[in-house]
Amino acid sequence: MQLTERQKKHLRALAHNAKPVVTIADKGLSENVLKELESALKFHELIKVRVRVGDRDERDALLAELCATCRCTLLRRVGHVATLFRRNAQKPKIALPGGGRDVPTQT
Repeated sequence: MQLTERQKKHLRALAHNAKPVVTIADKGLSENVLKELESALKFHELIKVRVRVGDRDERDALLAELCATCRCTLLRRVGHVATLFRRNAQKPKIALPGGGRDVPTQT
């Protein structure tokens, strides 16, 4: 999903006070971690993930693989925490400015 800068800014603001819901450690993207990520993205749409592996380049590579596998968008990575978004096709929860007028706002 292509997001405009305005939409990304809106999503980052919504995620500001959120805590990471999934932690990825030394074992990387195991099957169980991917299942948990899929579940969290389906339910929440907007999540934070803590990535505790290697150096910056390893984290970036792991996040790129995660985004490709889970079909989500990386909004921001600050240190070990990444903010991810994937629109729920059946029941969207988050209204996006300038393109999501038909979607109810998050409660």
